[in-house]
Amino acid sequence: MTDAGKTDPNAAEPEHSNIEKDPANWTTGDEAMTGAQKSYLQTLCEEANESFDPSLTKAQASERIDQLQAAANRGA
Repeated sequence: MTDAGKTDPNAAEPEHSNIEKDPANWTTGDEAMTGAQKSYLQTLCEEANESFDPSLTKAQASERIDQLQAAANRGA
């Protein structure tokens, strides 16, 4: 049996990996935020005493989540 098709978990990420893509470059970034984003963003906004904007796009919500996580020293 060969290892064809298996991925080496210890291998370095390719230089042009899509694992972390800038939200500005998302193909679906202009769509409405997902339910998971909405729920998490509402929680972060409540914890930070910030206003929640339900009209954000997926990309905008992702950026806002990153901002609030950084401000609270939360997340990755």
